[in-house]
Amino acid sequence: MIQIPPGDFLTDYAAMMAYGAAGGAGGGDSEEVSRAEIEFLRERYGLEQPIYVQYFKWLRGILTWDLGMSMNMRVSVNELINSRLLNTAFLSVSTILFTWTFAIPVGIISAVKQYSWIDYFFTFLAYFGVGTPNFMIALVALWVVFSVWGIPLHGLYSDEYLDASWSFGKFLDLLKHLWIPMLIVGTDGTARLTRIVRANLLDELGKPYVEAARSRGVRGINVVLKYPTRIALNPFISTVGYTLPSLFSGSLIVAVTLSLPTIGPLLLEALRSQDMYMAGSILFVLSALTVFGTMLSDILLALADPRIRHGRAQG
Repeated sequence: MIQIPPGDFLTDYAAMMAYGAAGGAGGGDSEEVSRAEIEFLRERYGLEQPIYVQYFKWLRGILTWDLGMSMNMRVSVNELINSRLLNTAFLSVSTILFTWTFAIPVGIISAVKQYSWIDYFFTFLAYFGVGTPNFMIALVALWVVFSVWGIPLHGLYSDEYLDASWSFGKFLDLLKHLWIPMLIVGTDGTARLTRIVRANLLDELGKPYVEAARSRGVRGINVVLKYPTRIALNPFISTVGYTLPSLFSGSLIVAVTLSLPTIGPLLLEALRSQDMYMAGSILFVLSALTVFGTMLSDILLALADPRIRHGRAQG
């Protein structure tokens, strides 16, 4: 898709150089960008070769984890991705833990207390979370925090830790900044998964095996947790397959709004500048996360539901 528009990265680069040489006036007297430099860069990045040759050269580099050179930033793609991968992982893992910690118990309580004021309250919060865009919540949070405390809410680190090497102090500083983007990014997922758990559990509570368990003397919360909850969580577990890549890329708008040093803004900039090595490498990471997440969800489903293990044994 990067190759579909006319021109390539060097076409835009040559136009920018010519514009800069003209002093921003864009007049006809501007200096011509050195053709030798453009040809050198075209040969360096392999842009003079057919697209399938470029692709297989990049694919061969993946085997040695050599993802090429970012055309836009003139830095190794490995270095750029590695510098932001840890931040993205911290944000993604904390968001998943936050989402699961709240969505499962809230969904169970809403189902058990169906049509009570507690259920209506959580339902209102769920619809509010689903209906409000994350970037809108981020903008409101920016305004509130700056208006009340006078603190600019952006980034994941304080200024003194931006370029510092990893230490316990930097980790604590990360935790101090991490909770706000975690809440913002996790709002939508928590609201949606809460509704899924509630709907699935209500469906299971009305089935005969629950009544049979109650007839055998299982009472109260035990009958809810021992049987129907485990089955109701199956769709919940199956979402792991797309939760990992969606958190890495889906928080892009929030990351741009809050100036978070994660992979999302890096992908956006790569697509805007037609930096195909950077964009392709990030999409490769997201694809690998999708495959890994799908495998992980299959394993968890087999562990959680004996019917699935029995079906696999029959196959």
